[in-house]
Order: sequence, then structure tokens, then C-alpha cells
Amino acid sequence: MSDTPINLGELRQRIDQLDEDIVRLISERARCAQQVARVKLADDENAVFYRPEREAQVLRRIMSLNEGPLDDEEMARLFREIMSACLALEKPIKVAYLGPEGTFTQQAALKHFGDSAMSLPMAAIDEVFREVEAGAVNYGVVPVENSTEGVVNHTLDTFIDSSIKICGEVVLRIHHHLLISENTRQDKVTRIYSHPQSFGQCRKWLDAHFPHAERVPVASNAEAAKLVKTEWHSAAIAGDMAAKLYGLTHIAEKIEDRPDNSTRFLIIGSEGVPSCGEDKTSVVVAMRNQPGALHDLLEPFHRHGIDLTRIETRPSRTGAWNYVFFIDFKGHIDEPEVASVLEEVSRGALELRVLGSYPQGVM
Repeated sequence: MSDTPINLGELRQRIDQLDEDIVRLISERARCAQQVARVKLADDENAVFYRPEREAQVLRRIMSLNEGPLDDEEMARLFREIMSACLALEKPIKVAYLGPEGTFTQQAALKHFGDSAMSLPMAAIDEVFREVEAGAVNYGVVPVENSTEGVVNHTLDTFIDSSIKICGEVVLRIHHHLLISENTRQDKVTRIYSHPQSFGQCRKWLDAHFPHAERVPVASNAEAAKLVKTEWHSAAIAGDMAAKLYGLTHIAEKIEDRPDNSTRFLIIGSEGVPSCGEDKTSVVVAMRNQPGALHDLLEPFHRHGIDLTRIETRPSRTGAWNYVFFIDFKGHIDEPEVASVLEEVSRGALELRVLGSYPQGVM
């Protein structure tokens, strides 16, 4: 440590100079993004501007270059917003998400695409799929599993009848808060609104603190917050975004039962994604109803050393689909080892469909 006293004025001058450098470099990056758009359009008038694999590579590189004091994820978040603003200069992208405004799915969409993307709330998961399939939006964001309550069956079931591709994933740390409006006193709460998944994630806390309050399930936590805004003697379980949107007061924070409570969301689109080097693949497989079917399905993955990250079973929708398995594993379909395994699995399956190969979540 230097013995020279720190001069506050000199530090402020240094910060001002750094701010000037940052503004200049961001502007230079933005101009470069505009040049990229012109080059793409010169080659193809229907050029794709958002490349999930490229963004994942850039963010991972930024995190590897980071030396602190900001942590890697915070640095990546800052660059995500810079990239989002630069992409909007090329061509703003439209993203549908499971609404209404204030949901954790909207928060996931903002985390993945940044604030410069145009985000549109949809009333149901299948509506998000339909908007993407119709070309009304470029991408959609839907929840697929929670670390406490498990899989979101509606999302998996919608994939069965859809041609939509998985283009990415984002994992969001979920913090639930108990919220009230100015109309309600904390000691007068007799009714609590929330999404059924959130009630499950906060069950022990509610049993301990509000055992006699009526628990009313609604379509989303944002809807719960909206209801509470205009009611007496009611509270909502929701996140910070909904609390801010509807002007609610926190009476208890982080009431989820598990401190690691997280939800994984999928980014869906209409195009496949090239490999970025750290990828996942999702497939749906229909097997014959016979002894050893699950073993026959999983054995090739084990033999080739491919890491399975999730497997779920869903009821069949037709007589032919006796068992439907959703499987996530590390790797990309363009990798020879992965292609060999999928070819082997398909020979013993009634049907195998690749839902998508996509970058593993960066943040």
C-alpha cells in the first residue's frame, strides 16, 4: 500500500475520465454492430441478427476476462444490456413470454434478452408457442422446471404437438415475498393469492406464519399482486417486479422454503442453433410398452459417456405413444458422438424428435 494520501478530487477526475472512455467505446461498439447489420443485409435480405450461440460465446469470454471486483455474473449482466442495446440498433427483436407483466417469466426474458428487446405478455404457455409459430414474434420464453416443485407439465406437453425449437435456456433464482396494499393491515390478512407452484415453494413458511389464511390459487403471481392492489384483508406471494409494478408493500421477504429455489426457463424459436462449444440437447422419445424399454433408451448414452441432465416421463396422447420421455443431455447434435447415440436410440424407438440443441445457460 502506498503511503501517499488518497486525494478524493483526483479519484473523481479519474472516474470522469474512465466514464468518457466507456461512453466512447460503447458508441464504437454500437457503430460496429450497425456495420454488421449492413453486411448481413447485403448478403441476405432475410438475415438473422440475433445469434444465440454467438451471444453465449461473447458472454463466456467476458466472464473469463473479468478480474473483479465485480463478480462474473454481474459483469455479464452489464454486457448483456450493452449487447441488447446494440442489437436493437440492428433490428429490435420481439419476445413473447408467459404473462401478465410482473411475472418471473418476464424477469427471465429480460435477463436473457436485455431491456432493449420488445417483450409481449401472453395469457398461456400455448399462446407463447402460437405467437412464435405464426412468426408474430422472434422468440418465446416459457418455464419448464422448478428446483422445488419439479417440471411444468404444460410446457412439456405443448412440445409434443409443436414444431418449435429450443434455442436457449435461462435459470432464475426465485425469491418470493408476501405483499399487501395500503388497504390491508398485516395482522388482518385472511386470504393469500398466488400461483399454485409458489404455494408449493412456500408451504412450510405459510404453515408456520399464516396457517389459517385461505390460500387462493390464481394463474400467475402477477395476477395475485394485481388482485391484492384493490382488495381488503388479502396478501399476495410474488416477486420484486410485481411488487414494484403494483405498488405493494413487503411484509415478509424471501419466504421460499429452500434457499436455492430456482426456475429454469426455455427460449423457443423457429430456427436451429449452431454449436457454441458448451451446449445442451433436448429430445422427446416414444418407446414401445415392453420390459426394459427405459434401459434400452438410456444405455447408449451411458456407453458413449454422454451426460444426462434431466429425464421426465409424460403420459402418451395416442395409442402408439405408450411412454414419452423428455431427455436433456450435454452436447450438440452436430457432434459425431451425439449423432451416433441418437441414431442408435432411434432404431429402438417408436419415434425420436430433437427439440433443439442450444447454448447452456450462461448466467
